[in-house]
Amino acid sequence: MSKHIQVSLPVDELPRYWYNILPDLPERLPEPLNEDGRLERLKDILIPQCLMQEYSSERWVKIPEEIWELYIRAGRPRPLHRAVGLEKMLKTPAHLYYKREDLSPTGSHKVNTALAQVYYAAESGFSRVVTETGAGQWGTAVAYAASLMGLRSTIYWVREAYEWKPERRRFMKLYGAEVLASPSDRTEFGRRMLKSDPNHKGTLGIAISEAAEDALKHPDAIYPVGSVLNYVLMHQTIIGLELVKQLEVIGEVPDVMIGCLGGGSNFGGFTLPMIGKVLRREVDKKIRFLAAQSEAAPNLVKGVYQYDFPDTAQILPKIKGYTLTHSFTMPTIWAEGLRYHMASPIISYLKSIGLVEAVAYPKDEKAVFEAARMFIQAEGFLPAPESSYAIRAMIDEAVKAKEKGEEKVIIANVSGHGFLDLEAYSRVLNI
Repeated sequence: MSKHIQVSLPVDELPRYWYNILPDLPERLPEPLNEDGRLERLKDILIPQCLMQEYSSERWVKIPEEIWELYIRAGRPRPLHRAVGLEKMLKTPAHLYYKREDLSPTGSHKVNTALAQVYYAAESGFSRVVTETGAGQWGTAVAYAASLMGLRSTIYWVREAYEWKPERRRFMKLYGAEVLASPSDRTEFGRRMLKSDPNHKGTLGIAISEAAEDALKHPDAIYPVGSVLNYVLMHQTIIGLELVKQLEVIGEVPDVMIGCLGGGSNFGGFTLPMIGKVLRREVDKKIRFLAAQSEAAPNLVKGVYQYDFPDTAQILPKIKGYTLTHSFTMPTIWAEGLRYHMASPIISYLKSIGLVEAVAYPKDEKAVFEAARMFIQAEGFLPAPESSYAIRAMIDEAVKAKEKGEEKVIIANVSGHGFLDLEAYSRVLNI
């Protein structure tokens, strides 16, 4: 087993192309609605090159050499690990693996699209990038990318998480970012929210609205998007493309692939290359693709597949996906990155045709944080609260395999580390 404890690719095997699943889908993905000119408005909000990628018909999209080199600087390719300690702890016959996106400079998978989008923003002549963030991982990734590219960055951070995480706030500021609690008094929509409730805790939908408004009103600024949209998931496929190569090296084919899901960038980046192989009938084995969610925002589990606004202020065009509705009030959880009302159109479509399934865990987060405690004791490092949902699901699947005596191959994506989330673990686990 020793040779398969860690599978690392040489740098020259880092993929040169992103994978775009759209040409492989059985039917055309439902497009955004152009109500009241919202679609035209996107050209003043989103990065031009990314808008071109959103509905590309090319299966393989070339990664610019500069971005490819930035990926290497950020530590790609990332290793695949066999969870030897966790297997032993659970006494399961299953083969457990995890992909380590926590090893990025900012501690999460978010840098994969942040580097791409901010590179394109700089190439287009913008001097500032504005964005939202929930748990803080995306905001940190954009601040990091902007610092490398010499751009200014403004981060609208969901207020409650902003107040919870002073260390991550300082982390972003070290990169030179301007970090604002959302709702803020910087935007018209933020002021409106604060007028209705001066103590508003914020939501990702509100923060998205503020970032979009900022970009719309300032020609020097543009908006990198953290999740949901097709091109974001495409940039993230660097994760799954590496994984496909790593599995070929060790001769394993997964039975179950698991990722946490809020909007879908992590789950999509991890699973889409393998889902594409399934759609192209290149895999003989039946593979389950399992999204792990919170009952606080179970968009795939309890949402309705319909058109809805991705932001609370209704600035952006309606897209089709599983949604709890843009006005849905979600309870607070520590895994703030999963607290979003709507799932990506791509992931939503794949669920609608039965290729993706989902499970939601209780919003008190005790079960998922207990899984994180088991993981750190077995594998040695602390996953992000969001990643703990995937680990919980992996443990549950491993226990089922043990009960049935099945040697399943189960792979999870550890989307980030939890080194700046100790307060969350302390509160929930009483340590």
